[in-house]
Amino acid sequence: MRDIGVDVNTPQGEWDGDENCPFHGSLRLRGQIIEGTVYSNNMSGSIVVQREMTRYMKKYERYEKRTRRYPAHLPSCIGELSPGDKVRIMECRPLSKTVKFCVIDTEASQ
Repeated sequence: MRDIGVDVNTPQGEWDGDENCPFHGSLRLRGQIIEGTVYSNNMSGSIVVQREMTRYMKKYERYEKRTRRYPAHLPSCIGELSPGDKVRIMECRPLSKTVKFCVIDTEASQ
């Protein structure tokens, strides 16, 4: 088990030899940490995380909702996630055309 430099819970699942795992493999993490909910888990080895933000519109004196979706790599040691689970993802090197984040921590949905 490697120290990734961020205070997170250690995953309890089994590692299947994936080199793109920040805890057991050689993937290095850097940059921003984003909290969001799992939107989709249809890809193999990856998930889509959605983050909702509110932005103040000065002209209309109201807030607007904005959402952004991030494809993220799901290490095998973290296990299965279902839509609605809260996760934390962290930036890493590009793993594919769209995947530039990796899941580092989870919190199961109630």
